[in-house]
Amino acid sequence: MDEVRHFIGGTWADAASGRTYDNRSPWSGAVIGAVAAGDDEDARRAIDAAHRAFGEWSRAAPARRQTVFLRAADILEGRRAAVREALARETGCGAVFGEIQVDFAVSLLRQAAQLAYQPVGQLLASDVPGTQALAVRRPVGVVGAIAPWNASLSLSGRAIAGPLALGNTVVLKPSEEAPWTGGGLWAEILHEAGLPDGVLNVVTHAPGEAGVIADALLASRRVKRINFTGSTPTGRRLAEKAGTHLKRVVLQLSGQNPMIVAEDADVDYAVEAAAYGAFLHQGQLCMCARRIYVARAVADEFLTKFAAKVAALPTGDPADPATVVGPVINEWALAMLERRVKQAVDAGARILAGGEAQAPCYPATVLADVPADTELAEVETFGPIVTVEVVESAEDAVDHANRSDLGLVASIISRDVPGAMRLAARLEVGIVHVNDQTVNDEPQMPFGGVKDTGWGRFGVGVAAEEFTELQWLSVREQNRTFPF
Repeated sequence: MDEVRHFIGGTWADAASGRTYDNRSPWSGAVIGAVAAGDDEDARRAIDAAHRAFGEWSRAAPARRQTVFLRAADILEGRRAAVREALARETGCGAVFGEIQVDFAVSLLRQAAQLAYQPVGQLLASDVPGTQALAVRRPVGVVGAIAPWNASLSLSGRAIAGPLALGNTVVLKPSEEAPWTGGGLWAEILHEAGLPDGVLNVVTHAPGEAGVIADALLASRRVKRINFTGSTPTGRRLAEKAGTHLKRVVLQLSGQNPMIVAEDADVDYAVEAAAYGAFLHQGQLCMCARRIYVARAVADEFLTKFAAKVAALPTGDPADPATVVGPVINEWALAMLERRVKQAVDAGARILAGGEAQAPCYPATVLADVPADTELAEVETFGPIVTVEVVESAEDAVDHANRSDLGLVASIISRDVPGAMRLAARLEVGIVHVNDQTVNDEPQMPFGGVKDTGWGRFGVGVAAEEFTELQWLSVREQNRTFPF
């Protein structure tokens, strides 16, 4: 982490311009190291390296691809403690979420290993006598992967593992807030595991300069797919530009995720689930619960217990195993949280817990009676803040939840499982968890949302649909007779 450089064509490299920027700890503010500040020239070098490597890698035997991923899983497992420490230093990630990320990434690599042996096509029925028809999946070529800082290890891994295992090559652009745990670390591990030179390339950039790298990926005819995880406004701009190049993109964007506490819910369980789902990793996850709808029949009990639970969550150093709420990612994020809470309170909202910044942290915060025209109610607020609204019933909660333009994940807490399943079918989201909170992911699951949360799905189980081309191939065993 002392020096993060580009990884291009199997070699660590400085930015072509020679520029660097300081990578700072969100907890202490101390400089962790210098990072290469790349630009479009560096991106083009990485694209060219990926293009050159594609032919050999796409034709590599399944055993060769599988071996790389299994070795990488073992290497990552062996470096668990060091990786957790790096996540804490670079992104403020606490012990619980650090373990979750490493577990996910190890599982991701092992599951990606089996993609090499998945069927690559199917035999199709043809009405033309003597014709055998097949639908064959082939790797697309170079994939551009744009990953966020908030779950840097797992989300960068998710962005590259499926495409690589299917025989594509990748140019990865990690966030400027996580250049090592979201970029350089993956290059180091996969290279050590035997990934050939040029198959994975990593280009880093200074704050505010992501667009230069993204534009280079979009403009290059050698880049056949883009996957992006980040905010809806940024994803919308990326999709607009991708459209001009007729380039397919996978977008996993913002979430304004509802959690519904039904009138028959186990209140004590709902309180525990809500605290975890809202405040894991300081609420800086796209899956975190942002809105809790609680049925009036259990509202008083839930609100009292939930506020007490949240007020007691420890805040502080992410390196301390007892810490639940660590620092937010930077000063801009802290100022945004302060501003949005103040706006809501000035408009009539009530603070039930938290609500006062403790720089560089913002404590776990619960607000009630938040007006519908405030930013907290309308858009995703990336931080440890959740709003609570009392509704007449779980049925009413679904109607409230569906008013959002975002549709990533929802959860329902209810003893009536069949009834909760019926409610789940009405929720306009890509993912629903019954009798669990909103923060769940497994490498094999189809992860993604609807509406303004984007399109496409991440996950090893659906990677072939996103990162291969389907080719119709027909073969005749004898000459055909033509009418003229």
